[in-house]
Amino acid sequence: MTARAVLLLTAAAYEADPQGPGVDAGLVLRAAAAAGLDTRALDDAGRAGLTRSADGRLRLPDPRARYTAEPPARRRAAHRCLSDAATGERQRVAGLLHRALATPCPDERLGTELAAAARQPGPPTGERATAAALAAGLTADPAVRAERLVTAAELFRRAGRFARARELLDGVGELAPPSAVRGYAALVHGLLALRDGPVADARESLLLAAALCAPGPALDARLAAAEAAWALGDAQGYREVVGVRGAPPGPGAVLDYRLGMSASLGERFRAGRAALTRVVERAASRAEDEPAALLRAGAAALVAGNIEAACRIGAGALAAARARDAGTDVPRALELLAYGELRAGRHARARAHAEEGLRTARATGQRNLVAGQHAVLALVASLDSDAGTVAHHADAAQHIAARHGLVQTETLAQWALARADLARGRAAEAVARLGPLVAPGPRRGHFAVRMLAVPCFVEAAALAGEPGGARAAVAEFTVWAERGYDPQAPAQLARCRALFDPSDELFGAALDRHDRAGGDFERARTAALYGKWLRRTRRPARARALLRDALIAFERCGAAVWAAQTAAELRATGEAPAGTQPAGELGELTPQQLRIARWVAEGDTNREVARRLSVSPRTVDHHLRNVFARLGVRSRVELARLVHRAERPAATL
Repeated sequence: MTARAVLLLTAAAYEADPQGPGVDAGLVLRAAAAAGLDTRALDDAGRAGLTRSADGRLRLPDPRARYTAEPPARRRAAHRCLSDAATGERQRVAGLLHRALATPCPDERLGTELAAAARQPGPPTGERATAAALAAGLTADPAVRAERLVTAAELFRRAGRFARARELLDGVGELAPPSAVRGYAALVHGLLALRDGPVADARESLLLAAALCAPGPALDARLAAAEAAWALGDAQGYREVVGVRGAPPGPGAVLDYRLGMSASLGERFRAGRAALTRVVERAASRAEDEPAALLRAGAAALVAGNIEAACRIGAGALAAARARDAGTDVPRALELLAYGELRAGRHARARAHAEEGLRTARATGQRNLVAGQHAVLALVASLDSDAGTVAHHADAAQHIAARHGLVQTETLAQWALARADLARGRAAEAVARLGPLVAPGPRRGHFAVRMLAVPCFVEAAALAGEPGGARAAVAEFTVWAERGYDPQAPAQLARCRALFDPSDELFGAALDRHDRAGGDFERARTAALYGKWLRRTRRPARARALLRDALIAFERCGAAVWAAQTAAELRATGEAPAGTQPAGELGELTPQQLRIARWVAEGDTNREVARRLSVSPRTVDHHLRNVFARLGVRSRVELARLVHRAERPAATL
């Protein structure tokens, strides 16, 4: 009987936080001692499955079954023991919870105390959420009960326990709450669906909340409804919801965000960028420290084309979410970071953030974010993994996206599959996938992704011998590139033009723009396409130099599939690609720097190198100075000696 009592005390302690990481061993042991139970009872309970971890928590398999197997009177007695043992301010909430669980009938005073404890500032713990839920059950007033149920649902939502939040909301409607409470319930419903449900339903709930709630929550509802419209791919709907017409504007940073996002999707892109830049600068100056505000600033940076700022702000949002123990915001910050690093061409970092984001999104029940992370992982896998891995992540993303209306996620997944086709030489298949994504109009690709996928579409169309349909996409891409939404776009545009009308001048201009924008992967793609064209026009020597540099760059950024395709092209020029990765100090150079170092070592002047690369002598001089600094040499003679020593070692005696 003594072991049974200890097991019941532990199971009763779980009721205060059923999904927590175990229960406080000190609380249970004090309650057991007060009940006259000794160490033999604990030993017997251990043999029955009770364990104690190094962090001072007790764990019991299936505590709910153990709890419900006991008569109600014994359960209430166990809660009274735990309530008496919960001493000190740190355990005040736990004491109130167990008092409530020991009370068989409504107790308005205790309900008021629990409701006040639930409203205390701090992270949305299971204890606080349970306190709000129990407070609802201890009042006879339907309106008060409804408000407390919604409060509990919101706390459970923020704690990542979506199923429990929905259970509590299901009981609100029958209480006929006032409009303000109905608005609050609609807000929580909408936020739940935004992260784990059809986003069209989320938008409608959030718009209802915006109409019923007080100004502060109403603004939150409008911003969330705009996010739902974005996920749906409804550009016009997004502009209508995020705009300021007919709605309270909100604080300065929020006003700039709304003005900037609305204008950027319309024709006032310069005014939009100015407003978004103010949002980004405010976040960069650390004037914002709320995770939600930082996440908005990160989105603003992406739309404005400031990818590096988006990555920095994303890291800040992640740190803020972790510091505040805001569990549901952590996977959102990781999604922003993963996408930003992907846009920056840092694919290994993108994978690391997406993998962590996938784990945390699953742990908090946010399936819409799970789908987004799978889409990012599919895009990363299209560089360095087999087609099966790409298909696995793309299918996982699309399975959720199709059910929940996640058009952006579905577009990213299809883009990943097309990029995998392109990397494996299946250009016609890539055209078939990308054509619908880049075409304008409804029921096509997502408005924020269409233009990003155009360079892939043009490359696939050119390689498949079907350039006709791609010319219209390039015309639209030209306007988009001129607006500065993507730092890579000018170089990609030059590459697209070179694919339509190949020439040394157009390919050279593309490479020159890549050098100014940075990004090894995109530059390597241009160099590889240029090298292929040179080989087909019977200029194998120049083709080898470009293909060799592209191969090294693909290897350096982990694009193994693209490297394999480039190695095959290099072999077709008559050169074996083995050993293309430079050794020693030369391995520290970028592909462009390495190429310049080799030509200078062979005796070329800066002007001659510039002609080879189709860039300006000033660009060559800039790269050469960086080469000197990185290698620690002071003259062209020293550089030549180092290059010859690294690439032409003395024969073994």
